Amino acid sequence: MPQKDPQRRKARPAGGAADEVRAGDQFEDGETDRGSDSAESVAAGGSGDSIKVGSRQQAVGNRKKAKIVGIALCTLLIALCAPAAAQSPAKISRIGWLDSTSAAASSVRVDVFRRGLKELGYIEGKNILIEQRYADSKLARLPALAAELVRLKVDVLVTSGPGPTRSAKAATVTIPIVMARDTDPIGNGFVASLARPGGNITGLSSQTPEISAKHVELLKEIVPRISHLAVLGTSTTPGHVQLLKEIGTAATAFGVALQYLDVLSADDLQPAFRTAVKERADAMLVLGSGIYASRRKQVVDLTVKNRLPAIYRSREYIDAGGLIAYGVNPFDLDRRAATYVDKILKGAKPADLPVEQPTKFEFVINLKAAQQIGLTIPPNVLARADKVIR
Repeated sequence: MPQKDPQRRKARPAGGAADEVRAGDQFEDGETDRGSDSAESVAAGGSGDSIKVGSRQQAVGNRKKAKIVGIALCTLLIALCAPAAAQSPAKISRIGWLDSTSAAASSVRVDVFRRGLKELGYIEGKNILIEQRYADSKLARLPALAAELVRLKVDVLVTSGPGPTRSAKAATVTIPIVMARDTDPIGNGFVASLARPGGNITGLSSQTPEISAKHVELLKEIVPRISHLAVLGTSTTPGHVQLLKEIGTAATAFGVALQYLDVLSADDLQPAFRTAVKERADAMLVLGSGIYASRRKQVVDLTVKNRLPAIYRSREYIDAGGLIAYGVNPFDLDRRAATYVDKILKGAKPADLPVEQPTKFEFVINLKAAQQIGLTIPPNVLARADKVIR
């Protein structure tokens, strides 16, 4: 009988062992250990088996590469999307500005207010919007304009003076109201007290009745012969009663007679000046009024035309060509109103924010206006002025 090849007998166990390794050493995903496959195929010595094993290795490698690439892409997408999700669009706060005058008359005030907001990090169109409404000196329009701003759901409502504040107060008890200037916040019924306003109104007071006595004193220095003083104002303007008391006391002390000229509409301006001239007024004191605040140039021109030395409570009249202004720096109040808006937008309640009073005053003299009416300003008065326009 032919003898069996001992080498072939040994080869079978080797092949069986290789099969056992392949079946037992599989990973959880069904893939085999490529090192074992390779070793066994070499031991088996079959070229066909070697090709098959190599193909399996390549397929397995491709699948693993695809998984790695997929994971990398997902990680990259997550990294790119995360910042976009985190940077949600910033809230744009809406601020209302309610004014009894015109946009032209209050342009400087609004610009100062904007600058105050910018100093605090607010930029119009980026994180705030300012909705402006003007009554154009037609005070009867204020309630409707206030209601319109309330319908727009502004976050804060800023008022330019007592008239707008009164209309805003009637229109809402929830939207915070910031008074940029108010002649008498307590007397007008807007706040319970300066320290604890209560309600939804706070802001800045321009109340300085003691300045009225200073006006009479300055006019006496500038026009020593003065015996008759015309006072131009609007009787319905909040705070005027207190001002007239102060003016009356000072006028009596200097032996000056008063004549009050009540301007209830723009049509009353020229008749008021005709009355002043007819009654031989030696000078005029112009009080603040929403009626003619947008007609400052007309008021100044009428004083020049009638050669009346006039003193004003606001330098805004000097910018329009007026003679003398002594009073609160109005633009400082407008700038400070932005601070209240900032605090309220950050969560503060108007009821807890004290009403602040004026801190800056100014005395301005316009020598050009003095020359127009043939008036000489004494040197000692010029020396006290904060600013002299030559």
